[in-house]
Amino acid sequence: SYDNALAESVIGLFKTEVIRLKGPWRHLEAVEFATLEWVDWFNHRRLLEPIGDVLPAEYEARYYDQTAVA
Repeated sequence: SYDNALAESVIGLFKTEVIRLKGPWRHLEAVEFATLEWVDWFNHRRLLEPIGDVLPAEYEARYYDQTAVA
């Protein structure tokens, strides 16, 4: 399904950008912190071209502001 393909794409991106480039990893804790940093960047500091070069978290907040019941 489409959702599975999207999830696999994001996982592949994470593996390429974090796991392979910043390894080898000596401790699980280091992988966990690197994962948290990457997820924070992915959601709050990465500009996403398909939604108008906007941060994903900002776009989501705008969406919920516009759909909120008054």
